Amino acid sequence: APRGALPRAARATMCAAPAAADVLPAASEADPVFQYVVLRRDLQEKDGWPLGALVAQGCHAAVAAVAAHLDDPHVRAYIEPGALGAMHKAVLEVKGEPQLLALSARLHEANIAHHLWVEQPEGIPTALASKPAPKSALQVHFKKCQLSTWRVPQGPGGEG
Repeated sequence: APRGALPRAARATMCAAPAAADVLPAASEADPVFQYVVLRRDLQEKDGWPLGALVAQGCHAAVAAVAAHLDDPHVRAYIEPGALGAMHKAVLEVKGEPQLLALSARLHEANIAHHLWVEQPEGIPTALASKPAPKSALQVHFKKCQLSTWRVPQGPGGEG
């Protein structure tokens, strides 16, 4: 496939949802509604994307994951006006595009609703966000991802 073109399987996983509303457990104070956002490390380190551009990609994915599931009770609880000051979210990272697409495929197979953000018009998958859900239902699927950190970009080709 040409650079930036998504394989058919990746296009199909852009927003997967559980088959039934009761697939996920109910949230509680001990098990809060949580959202994971995953960014691509290579966009910063190899392609020289600035921090603001990467943050925007994660924001796009997070908003899309929420917007696609506005009728879901966990999402409603997450965005309820009284809960806005207590949102739980983790921003993680994967090495590059193959890892992001593989994570999306694994989430799809596990019926974990998420949104894979594909930057247009370039067609570049840049970030992924889970639908807000109880942390216990999500965390096992994201345990191989690292907490995202900012490093000074080296620019294209790895040169400073």
